[in-house]
Formats: sequence, structure tokens, C-alpha cells
Amino acid sequence: MSEETTDKVINKDTGETVAEEQNAEAEETETAEAVKEEAAEAEENSEEESKEESSEEAEDGSKEGESKKSWAERKAEKNASKADKEKEELKAKIAEYEDRAKRQLAEFENFRNRSEKEKAQSFDMGAKSVLEKLLPIVDNFERGLAAVPEDKKEDGFVTGMDKVYRQLMDELDKMDVKPIEAVGQEFDPAFHNAVMQTESDEYESGVVAQELLKGYTYHGTVLRHSMVSVVQ
Repeated sequence: MSEETTDKVINKDTGETVAEEQNAEAEETETAEAVKEEAAEAEENSEEESKEESSEEAEDGSKEGESKKSWAERKAEKNASKADKEKEELKAKIAEYEDRAKRQLAEFENFRNRSEKEKAQSFDMGAKSVLEKLLPIVDNFERGLAAVPEDKKEDGFVTGMDKVYRQLMDELDKMDVKPIEAVGQEFDPAFHNAVMQTESDEYESGVVAQELLKGYTYHGTVLRHSMVSVVQ
């Protein structure tokens, strides 16, 4: 059996061996290096965290800018939509007022035309009433002049009455009062009033052979029917 001999150097001050002191120093050195490594690693982690935070802050700032920009755009779009809506409402009101004005103008035009028509009708009715009263006077003039003998027609009184009659007939003609043609015309109930029938070799059946009372029209409408005798 062999024995290993280890030389130990003893420190006079501490009483410890030199090997023990070296081991302690080595342990202290390792501990210091480990602390340095941990500190360096912690510093690196802190720098990375700071970079990440800065990046996140930058991203948050960018998102916030985008959010603000989107809000501004939405506000602008909202204002534009509101302006368009107000514009459409104004157009609708303008169209409504124009339609109302056109309707009122049309109603006024219709009212004016209706008033003029009623006025003309009222005038025609009044004139017709007066003319109906004048016709018997015309009939009497005609009867009187027809009864004058041939040798008396040149008398001053007769010629004067004839002039008055002709003047009256001229004025009636200017007022569009026209005599209805009867004798020799086919009987028309719209203008003729048959009061009797007769036989005739001159006219065919259904033709007016004799006029008993002259009829007249006023503006194309019958003022008085002709009283006639019709061939059987």
C-alpha cells in the first residue's frame, strides 16, 4: 500500500493552508463573475424591454393617429352627408313650391276662362231675352208691310216704315240673328215646329210647304223655331 504525501504550506497569519486560501479566492472570483454576468444579463433584458416598450408606444401612437384620422374622416363624411341631405330637402321644397305655383296659375287660368265663359253666357242669355221680345215687333212690321196695297207702297208713311224695318233687320243681322230657311227645306225638328200637314203637288212628302211664323237663330242656336206646314 502506497501513501500519497501532500505538502501543505501553512499561512502564519491565519493558520490556514495556502491551498484553502486559494480555493476561497477562486470561489470569490467565480461569485464575482457570476454576479457580473447576472448584472449584464439583467441590463440586456432591461434594454430589450425598453426597446419593446418603445416599439409598443410607437405602435400605439401610430394606432392613435390612425384612429384620430378615421374620426376626422368620419366627421367630414357625416358633414357631407348632412349637407347632401339638406340640399335634397331644399330641392324637394323648391319642386313643391314650383308645383304649387303652377297649380295656382292653372287654377287661376281656369277660373278666368270659366268667368269669361259665364260672362259671355250671361250676356248671351240677356241678349237672347231681349231679342225674343223684339221678334214680335219684327213680325208686326212684316205683317203691316205685307198688307199694304200695291198702289199705297209709294206713300211716304209706308216707305218710312219700310226703312225702319230694314234698319232693324240690319242691326239684328250685325248681332248674328239670322232667319231660318223653311219653305222648300226638308223638315228638321231642330229648327222647324210642324203645326199642320198639307197636300202639295210642288213639294214631296216631308218637305216644308208653308211658313206660318218665321224662325230665327242667334249665334247658331235656335232663338225661335219656325212654325211650318209640312207636306203629308
